[in-house]
Amino acid sequence: MTDTTYHYEISYGKASVPIYRVYAQPLRHLKTIPESSFSGRENTLFALEVDVEVFGDNFLPAYTIGDNSNVVATDSMKNFVLRQALAFKGATIETFLKHLGHEFLNTYPQMESLRLTGRELAFGEVSVPAPSASNVDMSTFSVSPVLFSRSHNDFAVASLDFARINQQPTITAHRCSRVNLQLLKVTGSSFTKFIQDSYTTLPERVDRPLYIYMDVGWRYQNPTDLLDLTRDNYVASEQIRDVIQVVFHEFVSESIQHLFHEMGKRLLLRFPQLAEISFEGQNRTRDPMAVSEDNPRLKVYSDPFSAYGLIKLKMSRAESSREV
Repeated sequence: MTDTTYHYEISYGKASVPIYRVYAQPLRHLKTIPESSFSGRENTLFALEVDVEVFGDNFLPAYTIGDNSNVVATDSMKNFVLRQALAFKGATIETFLKHLGHEFLNTYPQMESLRLTGRELAFGEVSVPAPSASNVDMSTFSVSPVLFSRSHNDFAVASLDFARINQQPTITAHRCSRVNLQLLKVTGSSFTKFIQDSYTTLPERVDRPLYIYMDVGWRYQNPTDLLDLTRDNYVASEQIRDVIQVVFHEFVSESIQHLFHEMGKRLLLRFPQLAEISFEGQNRTRDPMAVSEDNPRLKVYSDPFSAYGLIKLKMSRAESSREV
């Protein structure tokens, strides 16, 4: 007999499974854009963290009566992810998540649906002296093919949802992101003509150094473009980042809202395969402390009060269809 006393929403899984796969397939087939020099990567080191979250009703007895007969141990999930990383033959976080999701649902009929999220563990290239015929030429440097430096700057994130449709593993939703961007422009931003009342202490600033933290997300009109790299419509998160940086460099904004809108327009123009762009930003602009009497360009700023402004924007094409 079903207990109707309560309504339940449940999920379980494994979070932050670290993967360091070496010599994955290189990323190719990228269309070039004027704002970015990024044209692909060798994937000598393909590093990421993976979250596995399982949804369904069939494992509710694990909560209500301690019956684990439909539960896949999260330790087994961790081992499954790591072994599939070795079998993976793709070049992107998204294609790894597709491979992983299909393998999970094909292996475990107990899983009704799941969400997989991958976060890039970013490593940068390291320049080393290039070897010459006789010795090391200290005037010439090249990228090391074996050494990488851990980066704690912005990084890529992707999330795919899976369910069985007609008994086949099927992607039902997706989202891609570039997160943790921290950009400071020293001139060329303003904030004026806002509401002034008895609570207002912020002066109008015709030219301010604008410091923002931001995450940007996007969805494709056709998810096939996300996963089939031979279609030449995959958008690398590095290209998204580069477009954002170029717009910030070029555009004289009246607010962060104004700036995000301009970034969104440029991204939807540059990538017609995308259906939606979203932004979440924090205003981290520093407070002015001193200005040189001899040269007004010379200024000193310091950290502001700990609270910060929060700005969000989502832009989608009017004719775009929504994913189910």
